[in-house]
Amino acid sequence: MTKRLLSSGELAKELGISRRSISRYADEGLISVALVTPGGRYKFDLEIVRGELRKSARERH
Repeated sequence: MTKRLLSSGELAKELGISRRSISRYADEGLISVALVTPGGRYKFDLEIVRGELRKSARERH
């Protein structure tokens, strides 16, 4: 079974943050983009992003 990839808006809603933050985090390399569509839109794996954000938060403290 394949995982469903989320758009930046869907990911933002799941994480309770803004779409702009998602885009900034992706551009800064803080979160991984799972797929870039032919139209240039990012798709994300929720569990991978959650892990990356947890790791980033631990490293800041």
